[in-house]
Order: sequence, then C-alpha cells, then structure tokens
Amino acid sequence: MERLMPQQNDLSRSLVALEQDATLIAVIEMGQSNWLVAGIVPGVDRQPLKRLTPDQDALLQLLHRWRKEATQAGRTIKRIAVAYEAGRDGFWLARWLRAREIEAYVIHPSSVPVSREHRRAKTDRLDTELLKRAFLGWLRGEPKHCSMAAIPTIEDEDTRRPSREREGLVKERTRIINRLKANLARLGIRGFRPSLAQASSRLETLRTPEGAPVPANTLAELRRDMARLHFVKQQIKDVEATRAKRLQRTFGEGRDAMVRLRGGGNPICTMVFEPRFRMGPPPRSFAADAHDCIMVAILTDRPNTSLWRDVRA
Repeated sequence: MERLMPQQNDLSRSLVALEQDATLIAVIEMGQSNWLVAGIVPGVDRQPLKRLTPDQDALLQLLHRWRKEATQAGRTIKRIAVAYEAGRDGFWLARWLRAREIEAYVIHPSSVPVSREHRRAKTDRLDTELLKRAFLGWLRGEPKHCSMAAIPTIEDEDTRRPSREREGLVKERTRIINRLKANLARLGIRGFRPSLAQASSRLETLRTPEGAPVPANTLAELRRDMARLHFVKQQIKDVEATRAKRLQRTFGEGRDAMVRLRGGGNPICTMVFEPRFRMGPPPRSFAADAHDCIMVAILTDRPNTSLWRDVRA
C-alpha cells in the first residue's frame, strides 16, 4: 500500500474541535486611533461591541469581563479565542495575548470573502460582523472562510528587516532615477545615466537640443536628487554588507544553515533558506519540505551582489 505524504497545516481551518458553549470568541477591528472589539459570549443573548483606545491591558480587562458575564450566565469558559486582520500593527498583539494564555490569531486579509457589489456599505461595525462570521467558520473547521497567518517570533521578524529595508531602498532608488530622467526628458535631454559614479559632475555639461544649458532651478533640483540618490545607494551598500556579515557568522547554525555550491570556478555561491509567511494551499513539490522558502544567493567574493528568487510550487 502506498504511503501518503503527511499534509501540512496550511492554517485555512482550525484543527481543534469548537465547543461554542465553552468558548468566548472576539474579533478586533484595529485602527490607528481606536480598536472596535466585537464578541460572542456564551449564555449572553446580546453580541457585545466595545470601542477601546489602542491599549492591550484594556482589551484584556474586557475579555475577562465578558468571561465573567458568561460564568454568571451559567457557562464555564474553557477557551478564549481572539482574531484580528493582519495590518499595520503586525503580530505583537497576538504574541502578547498568547503569553497570557489567550488564543490569538491573525487573519490574512485577502482570505476573507467580501461582497463584490460596486457600492457597498463599509464601517468598522460591519467589518467586525464580517470578521466574526469568517472567524467562527474557521473555528468550526469549515474550509474557505479565511486563512490565518503564521505568527513569527520577534527574532524572526527582526531577521527579515534588512531584506525588507533593502527592498524599500531599491524602490526609492528606482523612483529617484526615473524622476531624474523625466526631468531631463522634459528638456529634450536623453542618454543621461544617473547611476554612474561621475553623473553628478556631468550635470553642468548637459545641453538642450537648442544648445542651451539646463535652467538654474531645474539644475538645482537635479543636484538635490543626485544627492538623495547617492545617499540611498550608500544605504543599500551598508545593508548588503551587514547582511553578508550576518550570513557568514551564522553559517551552518540552525535555521540559517547554508549550503555551499561550488561551480566550475570562483565565486562560491552561498544559499540561505528561510521560511516565509505565506498563506494558501500546501505546495506539492520540494518547496513543501522547505516550507515555501526564500532562496538567497550571495556571491561571497562580491558581498554587495545578491540574487533573490522565490521558490514556489
């Protein structure tokens, strides 16, 4: 008999049986200035809704108060489950709640089904109702209600900061270069390459098709953009150098273990596999064993050169 490969838990449904009469369920619509908390309290007919300032202690007191109301109604609460959508606040609240013996989940926003009507009402109260329906279906183990994001440790999140910072800096570099080229194209000047090392010194030598120099205000703007570009490029180099040092320091240790591949000659290519926060059905290929990794290839004799590629099923 062929042995089936065990399936990963893709967090698209709960694997724990739900005792609704013994489970306090709450969802949070998190905003910058306030949180709207909606609950399903066993033994209480009303479905409470409470607006709080962004304060985790006030949230914990509210959950305990609702548990007390359920106890007074004759229900024994064995489980408190809280969920909110992934967003600006990240995962810190989920970690904080879990440290206080409360089940906390972070819902992947794109996994929640919404109405496709062109003009639909959208308020915090309606959003909490939508989250409650999706979260309740997920707790029941029903598929296609929503998916949860894997909650990383703060160390795992910090490990990814250099890569995310570099990604933002590269986008900023591209934006500045495009703005420089657009400013020059407006004057009919083409072929200027802002990324070259001597590009700043060539600004004064540029001429329009009429033979006139670049106007004074435009030239000053170009110089400021070149200064920004130089600053961003230096930051990218600093981030890449720091990342290369970290990878060399953690070679062969735990989750940052590396595999060295020697080609027909130098340089030596180093690959790092890191788990990615990703939702969806479990992959069906090698990436399943690697938990859908990010492959990072770093040329060790050129620490500022890197190659990023997603490994997907």
